[in-house]
Amino acid sequence: MVKVADRLSHVEEYYFSKKLEQIAKMRANGIDVINLGIGSPDLSPPDIAINAAALSLKQSNVHGYSSYRSSPDLRESISIWLKKTYQISANPDCEILPLLGSKEGILYLSMALLNPGDSVLIPNPGYPAYASVANLLGVKILYYNLTEENNWQPDLKQIEALDLSKCKLMWVNYPHMPSGASATSELFTSLVEFAQKKSMMICNDNPYGLVLNTEAPTSLISANPKMDVVCELNSFSKSFNMAGWRVGFFTGSQELVNAVISVKSNVDSGMFLPIQKGAIAALSIDETWHEERNAVYKERRKIIWEIFDLLGCSYQKNQVGLFIWAKAPNKISNVQEFIDDLLVKSHVFLTPGSIFGSNGNRYLRASLCSPRESLLKAKNKIEEYLK
Repeated sequence: MVKVADRLSHVEEYYFSKKLEQIAKMRANGIDVINLGIGSPDLSPPDIAINAAALSLKQSNVHGYSSYRSSPDLRESISIWLKKTYQISANPDCEILPLLGSKEGILYLSMALLNPGDSVLIPNPGYPAYASVANLLGVKILYYNLTEENNWQPDLKQIEALDLSKCKLMWVNYPHMPSGASATSELFTSLVEFAQKKSMMICNDNPYGLVLNTEAPTSLISANPKMDVVCELNSFSKSFNMAGWRVGFFTGSQELVNAVISVKSNVDSGMFLPIQKGAIAALSIDETWHEERNAVYKERRKIIWEIFDLLGCSYQKNQVGLFIWAKAPNKISNVQEFIDDLLVKSHVFLTPGSIFGSNGNRYLRASLCSPRESLLKAKNKIEEYLK
């Protein structure tokens, strides 16, 4: 076989890819595994979105290539939704770019801004894709600490002590995954001032704002409406139960959107038009749909809390998003080993916090994306495991 590229020496197979393969093998052997690790919504998207996509599929003129920027109707719908949801203004003609899921936006924005040898600020703990993309591009990673003691918010004075001379991009993610912590308006203001001072771009990865939020969702763009130092990624995966549809979007200045489209147009060939029609319909739903979905998650959350109580974990009850993040008790000396043992012996999979960074070493994460019956079964299995 031809030798693979050197860049792969810095990138491992995604943790969940390996775990899903292990779980699949266990299930193939007749073992009933309950997967509480992955944040893939099991609830249905809005009916109106499904119907709109299905209707469009039957039309003969929708099966060709779509525009790299997607349809004007989708961009206009996103602009209206941003105004309604976040009270921010974005020009649909030049400041909004639909994506095939927001995950590709992490790669495209990084490719548009960063050269080999540049550096990027990445949260610890944080979404692993930020670091994976940086490693693929030969970019130096500058991790900044997020801790429970500081409400999972960055210490900007601590960050300023780092060598930021080649840093052009900082990733933030609020509501934060994996901790579920929300940002304050004061934090967003401070981040904008920091970016202006250091002449860098800050991108907020924002897929969880409408899931179990108790306050109005917030956007980093509200602190910098000109978007000269900030931009944002959003996703339909969590807020609309459309993870498999691969729909997201990027919001930024015209200059930055043009830079991202220069990358994107050389990688994919646009979003399938019926998917766009479904996304447009999803954006039109009212708050009732989100409230009903969140009511389901609230009931599931109670059972997850009970599971973590059984394990002796501590957790905050005001977390936003699809997960519960909990700190392991001292009696669990190695969280990763405990979770592996739990999977093998009780057939319940939880996520070790260590995969999100060293500041997650003492934590576990559970997903709310399983039916109530499965969660109760998982609780019973863990009770048996602990006997």
